[in-house]
Amino acid sequence: MPDFLPIAYFEGQFVPFADAKISIATHGLHYGTGAFGGLRGTINPQNPHQVLLFRLDRHCRRLSNSAKYLHYNLSADKIKTVIKDFVSKNKPSKPFYIRPFVYTSDLGIAPRLHNIEKNFFVYGLEMGDYLSPDGISCRISSWYRQEDRSLPLRGKISGAYITSALAKTEAVDSGFDEAILMNSQGKVCEATGMNIFIVRNNKLITPNVDQDILEGITRDSIVTIAKDLEIEVEEREIDKTELFIADEVFLCGTAAKITPVKRVENYHLPADKKITMKLKEKLTEITENRDPIYKDWITVIDV
Repeated sequence: MPDFLPIAYFEGQFVPFADAKISIATHGLHYGTGAFGGLRGTINPQNPHQVLLFRLDRHCRRLSNSAKYLHYNLSADKIKTVIKDFVSKNKPSKPFYIRPFVYTSDLGIAPRLHNIEKNFFVYGLEMGDYLSPDGISCRISSWYRQEDRSLPLRGKISGAYITSALAKTEAVDSGFDEAILMNSQGKVCEATGMNIFIVRNNKLITPNVDQDILEGITRDSIVTIAKDLEIEVEEREIDKTELFIADEVFLCGTAAKITPVKRVENYHLPADKKITMKLKEKLTEITENRDPIYKDWITVIDV
């Protein structure tokens, strides 16, 4: 059982986490008509009474945009205010993860988005490493990423994650840590909850946003950081075979941070991961508010 933070935001107020419950007839539970965000909270290494949130504005804006797909007008400013109050009330003392969620909260059985109540909640849990920081193994999933013409993939729509769940379990059951999904055109897309980067000839390469990927906030941050470090970045289609001959491969996301990939299928990747580690060290420095160049990416909350 995860260690959940004691206070949740639910139905417009802050309540004990144990009291934040929905009915088994809740519409969003049946039809996947929800959307979520996720962001990490870090305890300031220089001040244990401060929590650091990474790119809070960007996370709130993405969730607000995801809510629009559900015909739910929820402003980024509202989400931001609730999250800051949530952190202040919980006063966390260990690294943690925040899960804000919007959903159709009516009790009904007709799949629709019109004339139906929507709602918004926030909870959190303590979180260390989501995947091994030393590196993981990946398989190519037999499941394909959905297409944007059938699902709004730029939003974190809850129903879309059935594919991630199928792919993750398939990977683990077959002896791997994680799965890499192809898109409908047979190009490398993303992992089950992370974006993917490869390195070839000292160039950082990642699928571009028209490849049915999630527009990841960590992904966007890494592209910016790499360019600032004068690492050449190319956003383009990636073929499956490039994974097997890449100099480096890593996954990234809010939960995963930057996770090196040691093996794809039965192809072992080089142990030297110079660019991956350089980016990982810089991202850690930024999230701990130790780099003044990126201070505007960090929201400081006194607890």
